Amino acid sequence: MPTQRVAAILLIVLGALGIAYGGFSYTKKTHEANIGSLHVSVDEKQHVNVPLWVGVGALLIGGILLLPRRN
Repeated sequence: MPTQRVAAILLIVLGALGIAYGGFSYTKKTHEANIGSLHVSVDEKQHVNVPLWVGVGALLIGGILLLPRRN
């Protein structure tokens, strides 16, 4: 499968997920303390919003890349 087609499909999938979920979350380890046998860590949950226009743009660009090329 050509690289352009793979990139187009990937953009379409990511655009659809961005529209459906509106963002993603991840956990970031911020602090850690080890005192003898006591281990304490603080994890912070971060959320990244994906704007609607980014998802729609990815869908459109992916669709354009899938269009057949004229020679």
